[in-house]
Amino acid sequence: MSELNLRSNYNPDVLSCLANLSNDEVFTPPAIANQMLDMLPQELFESPDTKFLDPACKSGIFLREIAKRLIEGLKNVIPDLQERLDHIYHEQLYGIAITELTSLMARRSLYCSKYPNSTFSISSFDDIQGNIRYRKMQHHWINGSCSYCGANQEQLDRGEEYESHAYEFIHIDNLEEILNMKFDVVISNPPYQLDTAGAGRQAKPIYQNFVRQAQKLNPHYIVMITPSRWLTGGMGLDQYRSEMLNDNRIVKMVDYSLSRECFPGVDIAGGVSYFLWQNNYHGTCNYTYIDGDSKTVQDRTLNEFDVFVRNNLALGIVKKVMMKHEECISKYMSSLGPFGLGTSERGSQIKTLNSYVLLSSAGRSFIDKKKITSGENYIDKWKVIIGKATSAGAATASKDGDRKVIATLDVLEPNAVCTFSYFIGGAFKSKSMADNFKRYISTKFVRFLLLQCLSSIDISKNKFRFVPDQDFSKTLKDQDLYKKYNLTKKEIEIIESTIKPMDTESSDSNA
Repeated sequence: MSELNLRSNYNPDVLSCLANLSNDEVFTPPAIANQMLDMLPQELFESPDTKFLDPACKSGIFLREIAKRLIEGLKNVIPDLQERLDHIYHEQLYGIAITELTSLMARRSLYCSKYPNSTFSISSFDDIQGNIRYRKMQHHWINGSCSYCGANQEQLDRGEEYESHAYEFIHIDNLEEILNMKFDVVISNPPYQLDTAGAGRQAKPIYQNFVRQAQKLNPHYIVMITPSRWLTGGMGLDQYRSEMLNDNRIVKMVDYSLSRECFPGVDIAGGVSYFLWQNNYHGTCNYTYIDGDSKTVQDRTLNEFDVFVRNNLALGIVKKVMMKHEECISKYMSSLGPFGLGTSERGSQIKTLNSYVLLSSAGRSFIDKKKITSGENYIDKWKVIIGKATSAGAATASKDGDRKVIATLDVLEPNAVCTFSYFIGGAFKSKSMADNFKRYISTKFVRFLLLQCLSSIDISKNKFRFVPDQDFSKTLKDQDLYKKYNLTKKEIEIIESTIKPMDTESSDSNA
């Protein structure tokens, strides 16, 4: 085999094609894999002692691209090509596949043969796995869920013939049992989530388990790409977010607001990001935020707030607002489902003496008072209701690059209630106060601050943590707010270009 063939670029690259597939176990495009490898000190690829591990192999792209760099970097250290290949594949590159199928794909990518003990393998091994292992694991069920990953027993306890998604790297207590060696670099694109069969068939994130296990190995470097939702929200990620934001060993991070900019054809709510973690580093993080054509880079302290403000351009605005030390408007807001009515509740078209007006996603109807199980303190007030689903996922901009953020904003009169599709932004005794509150929520200023805390299609009261309380006896407009918080012309332009105008008059007649 010639060295020229090993170094040639594949066109088309089958791994580029695989990277366009949509799945929770997203394949990494070669270009992104190489951008992640570029964050590492490049002298690692010139040492015959550097050991690399991918604990969640799918296509084998990371190991393949590392091999290319080692083949070039070790030229002077091990001049003979076959001897160099044997050393790299036997002593430096290791992987743990997530399924039997991906183990075959990864071996084919790395060894040019799905069976590395065959005559077609670049380097000969004595067994069919080489250094890319796959072990079929079982979940550890306790009270219907896996104690390691939280998988739902009803969904995944289904017989030997099916894939269990019990990934070895995160289903073992003693990591030394896996490969029993010290790794310099752990690099991966781990599986992102598992179906829990919960309300709305929500999925449970699991990528954080791979990051934590990698840290337990205490390598010199960790490079991983995951959804970005952990930066601001996400189910069950509060503790993980706190751990990561307070870990000053994260040297670099590259954050895409739109996942398709990183994974073509794949839509991951909140975008994706990859980071470099270094075990002997303590300092600020060189953070890059990419939002369409906009790319900003800034050295950041990750734990300035309890959520991370991803947009570098927004950070100064948030800081100016927080410097006022005002209470946030979350204190006015209800939890989701303020009246105990499900999303599917439609009420009746028949009005009786014992009914309230009901607002649902299907419009207005009437509902028997007996069906109201909570929120009695809101019923006799003028209520500003907010749709819990954002407009176009909030992270998705229009062709002009701006966002609406809030899809539904309305005022409900006394004796009117709503379904789980909405929550109460504020309840007031007077209509004028409710109208002023609604107009405040509709300002670009408020929706811009709300946007900084959103990571999915859902809005809740805690997402308004950066939005300050005001005097709602008077009407507030964007220009008033820009002046109050001393925003510069450039900061105002950022808000104006990011947020769409919102019609504040459309629902007043409903009240």
